[in-house]
Amino acid sequence: MTAAEQRTAPVDDSWQELYTGAARDVYRRTLLELAHGDDRIFCVDSDTGGFEDGFAAELPAQYVNVGIAEANLFGMSAGLAAAGLIPFAHTMSTFATTRACEQLKLDVAGNNLPVRVVATHGGLSAGHYGPSHHALQDLAILRTLPHLTVLVPADAGETALAVRAAAHHPGPVYIRLGRNATPQVHREPYDFRIGASVQLADGDDVTVVATGPLPVHYALVARDLLATRGVSVRVVNMHTIKPLDRAALLRAARETAGIVTVEDHVVVGGLGGAVSEVVTAEHPCRVRRVGVAEGYLDTVGNERELLEDGGVTADRVVAETLTLLDPARTDKPNTRRR
Repeated sequence: MTAAEQRTAPVDDSWQELYTGAARDVYRRTLLELAHGDDRIFCVDSDTGGFEDGFAAELPAQYVNVGIAEANLFGMSAGLAAAGLIPFAHTMSTFATTRACEQLKLDVAGNNLPVRVVATHGGLSAGHYGPSHHALQDLAILRTLPHLTVLVPADAGETALAVRAAAHHPGPVYIRLGRNATPQVHREPYDFRIGASVQLADGDDVTVVATGPLPVHYALVARDLLATRGVSVRVVNMHTIKPLDRAALLRAARETAGIVTVEDHVVVGGLGGAVSEVVTAEHPCRVRRVGVAEGYLDTVGNERELLEDGGVTADRVVAETLTLLDPARTDKPNTRRR
């Protein structure tokens, strides 16, 4: 069954129950299951919490906590990978990509070592901690690093599928997760493939391409709102940012009037930039980007509040879609709420 068919199929209650909750909790459970079956899998923690009572208690020989020292986290993980182990290194996304970017670039990506970096608190999911914990530039940084595969699951169930797919994928892998429980996008398991996006809904007028839990949710909400206006929207979950699914993007460029991208990232350098690079070079079409507006979010709030403040909502997706269909529209949305 395709993901689009899941939208109208009966809900798989067992799947829904198993993958209710935060993606990071599902990740911890999935990693422990994998590690029980493969003693090469090693959990390298940076005092993120949640592993001591689970992984460390059950598999102490496959666990180490380096403390809040992200540079050491990546250096040690690179060494373990070079020795033939499969390390999963854990920290928050902003710390992985800014504080320890040099070690991620040189020790892990530069040496093409099979380290799996699993970074939580992506986007604005840690907004209550303030700007020091915002991860709004991470995808732009990650896209530039050599050999690195970048995954952004849309919900807890897809997180489990992504972790299993990444466990034995060649080369380094970065998995970006949020912090909180988010709406479930997938009703049942499907054939998750790295580099292959998932079409969640059919449509002929415009394609909305989204990445991340709330952006994908907003894309689906916007699709339903636009349907009441007679607009047919194709929704694509781009769970792999690198390598990007070029084929799906070029189909969208050929078959619909244009593409609207949605992401919990600044509009520069993330999904919108990646999509624009592909279609500009191979099949030019109109692209509208929904992301956090340029500027520094210096407020504290929950994830949805800060995304709204930054300009990422289902209503914004609707407005940008209508603007794409009719460039002469004058009621264009503000880029940021004041």
